Amino acid sequence: MITIYRACVRGFAGLAGFAAAWAASSPLLADQAVLQGLDKITARISTFEAPLNEAVQFGSLEIIARNCYKTPPEEPPEAAAFLEVVDVRPDSDAVRLFTGWMFASSPAVSALEHAVYDVWVLDCQVSEAGAAEEGQGDAPEAEGDQPSSTTTGDITIQELSD
Repeated sequence: MITIYRACVRGFAGLAGFAAAWAASSPLLADQAVLQGLDKITARISTFEAPLNEAVQFGSLEIIARNCYKTPPEEPPEAAAFLEVVDVRPDSDAVRLFTGWMFASSPAVSALEHAVYDVWVLDCQVSEAGAAEEGQGDAPEAEGDQPSSTTTGDITIQELSD
């Protein structure tokens, strides 16, 4: 009986260590994608930000960034965004050109194919408005709202009061 208990505790501690390592290396979710576009006719390059789930115009293209992930600073740099790109022209129906993930480190892996425009991902970042909202959540809790915690060895158990 004691051996089984020790094995369960060791297994739980190993699982907790694995979960902590995974959480430390998980990608960071940003609230806007930083994109760059090339107009092949004028040879102009434009850098623009695309907030998540909002349409952004680049020439005749309408771009919607659905997700944007960035690796933590301790890992090799990588940013990836899930984009929907639609060509909207007044004289014809809208044509969906691209839906999928674009990667900053290798834009040719999943590229937008268009005769006039190229678009690629540069980075993912938290907007100033998103950073301000995160800062508001750092306010100290009232004393009655503090969770009680018990520490036994390497394991901490927190209980929330109703």
